[in-house]
Amino acid sequence: MKYEHGVEFAKKMDAEDPLKDFRNQFHIPQDKEGKESVYFCGNSLGPMPKALPDAMKEQMDGWAKMGVEGHWTKPCEWMPIHETLTKQAAAIVGGKDTEVVVMGTLTANLHHLMISFYNPTPDRYKILYESNAFPSDRYAIASQIDMMAKKLAPFTDKGSHLTPDNAMIEIQPRDGEVTLRMEDIEKIIDEQGDEIAMIMIGGNNFYTGQKFDMERITEKGHEKGCLVGFDLAHSVGNVELKLHEWDVDFACWCPYKYLNSGAGGISAIYIHERHHNNTALPRLMGWWGNKPSTRFEMRHKAEPFTTAEAWQMSNPPVFSMIPVRVSLDIFMEAGMDNIVVKSKKLTGYLEFLLDSLDTDKFKIITPRDPDQRGAQLSIIMKENGKEIFDSLFDAGIIGDWRHPDCIRIAPAPLFNSYQDIYKFSLIFAETIGIDNISKENVA
Repeated sequence: MKYEHGVEFAKKMDAEDPLKDFRNQFHIPQDKEGKESVYFCGNSLGPMPKALPDAMKEQMDGWAKMGVEGHWTKPCEWMPIHETLTKQAAAIVGGKDTEVVVMGTLTANLHHLMISFYNPTPDRYKILYESNAFPSDRYAIASQIDMMAKKLAPFTDKGSHLTPDNAMIEIQPRDGEVTLRMEDIEKIIDEQGDEIAMIMIGGNNFYTGQKFDMERITEKGHEKGCLVGFDLAHSVGNVELKLHEWDVDFACWCPYKYLNSGAGGISAIYIHERHHNNTALPRLMGWWGNKPSTRFEMRHKAEPFTTAEAWQMSNPPVFSMIPVRVSLDIFMEAGMDNIVVKSKKLTGYLEFLLDSLDTDKFKIITPRDPDQRGAQLSIIMKENGKEIFDSLFDAGIIGDWRHPDCIRIAPAPLFNSYQDIYKFSLIFAETIGIDNISKENVA
């Protein structure tokens, strides 16, 4: 893609954008003056779809009018509500319908999955994860190891080496680098794979924006007998995913970032079909993991689904699922292929304009290769980073600040425009003291 300077190029790109009308389906958060902001924080919390209030009102009206009858009466039909999300959610992540279920919250789901897929032995007990993983993932991994060690301790001394310090392998960047090299990941798997029980990393690193080669990592892990899973919180709705084709064992994600379905929204899991009937896998069981045909017979012994639905426990939180349904409808209409194409163009345009500022006051740490990133550029400020971020906010730019020196900018294809990118470049340049660029008006 050949980019150009000047507002006319941004206007031309917006006019030709096949997704341009989707912006009108969202409430764009406001700046301090009550005007639409330049909202580049969809990697933390996506904006609210305009269709959501009516969809929520329909459900609440149904509750008010029908009470318990809403479980099986239109327009509510709450009993199978999670099933109405499965096909779309599976399409977003490239899984089969039987491999995906919308349930739980992100870290709770991660714990549920690790209970099933982290089964250490004296010889194979390590977990491989990426440097600078989201803290919640690191805490979850460490606590699973610690819990397993405490369970084993009364029965055997074989668990004495099972501590977070011994069992957690953190893949580190090379000296002087910020992102990870695939060859270094492969090297660790080759060298320590016989001791690795599970590989669990983020599909996209939240801090750098780096997208990992999930297909290759899965292949390498399986070659050494490791189970492989991914936290897709910063990948789902952002990058192309083909979990079943890539042979991934398990994954989880939240929908409130790029999927725009509300703060702390209901999450989801993927489990490859080969694990569904594996009775050797430990699993926490609840009544919603029981087949519907016998669920209400209140049997003493469970009869689990033979799909990913077996990992459900409680009946679905209906009002948390409605925002996911509204959001997934938008994504199905737009098409992930189209979203990914525009994402690469938007992020590439942002990179082009930032590079054009020709200054050493900041550095982009997100990979330059469009196939190794999603809709995010992480900008390291050399000095006064927080002051610059606050000034951008005062000027109507909503991004994300990460201590001690990183500004994350995420141009999301469904609601961000090329003129948003251009406007940001002008304000950013002025904020960091570059005044030799044209101050053109942006519509």
